[in-house]
Amino acid sequence: MTGFKLVNLKIMVEELGEEHVKGLLSSFSCPLNRDVEGFLKTKAIEFARQGFAQTHLVFASYRDQPALTGYFSLSNKYITVRGDTLKGNARRRIRYFAMYDTNIKSYCLSAPLIAQLGKNYTDGFNRLISGDELLKLACEKVSLIQLDLGGKFVYLECEDKPKLLEFYESNGFCEFDRRMLDPDETGLDGEYLVQLLKYIK
Repeated sequence: MTGFKLVNLKIMVEELGEEHVKGLLSSFSCPLNRDVEGFLKTKAIEFARQGFAQTHLVFASYRDQPALTGYFSLSNKYITVRGDTLKGNARRRIRYFAMYDTNIKSYCLSAPLIAQLGKNYTDGFNRLISGDELLKLACEKVSLIQLDLGGKFVYLECEDKPKLLEFYESNGFCEFDRRMLDPDETGLDGEYLVQLLKYIK
C-alpha cells in the first residue's frame, strides 16, 4: 500500500535510542481504546525487546513531515479452532494448514496474532489513515512474513461490540471462538474477547 511508511519499533529504538522513541510515543492518543494507547506507551518497547510481540509504527506525510498515524503489533501464537465454527471456504482451507485433534475435535495451528491495532488521534492524525487501511497494512505485513515461514491465516481478538465485529467481518475476518480475559487484562468491557480468523490470499 502506497502513501504510508512502516517502521519496526525495535529497530527504531536501536537506531535512535529508547528515550527519544519514548518521547515520540508519548504523544500517541487513542481515546476510543485506552488499552491500545497504554500498550504502546508502556509495554511495546519491552515486549519487542523480549520477543513477545513486534510493533510496527505507521507514518504518513503531513505538511511535508512524517506523522505517526497508527500502529499494530504482531505476535505468533498457537490456537485451536473448532471445525463447526467455520463456514464454507474457511473450513475447507484450514484443513491444509492445521492438524486435527480428534480428542478435542478442533484444528490446531500456529498463526500470527494482530495483538494491537490503533490510530493516533493527536492533532487529528487519525484522519490520515482509515481503519480499513491500517488493518490492511497489518495483514500485508503478515503476508510478507508468511512468504518465508509459510501459512495463510491470521487472527485477532476484540471486545464483543457490534461496531468492532462489523468492522472486522467486513474486512474478511470470521468469528471462531471466545477467550476469557486473563486477570491482568483490565480496562476491557465484558469477561471475554471474541476471536476472529482470516485467510490471507
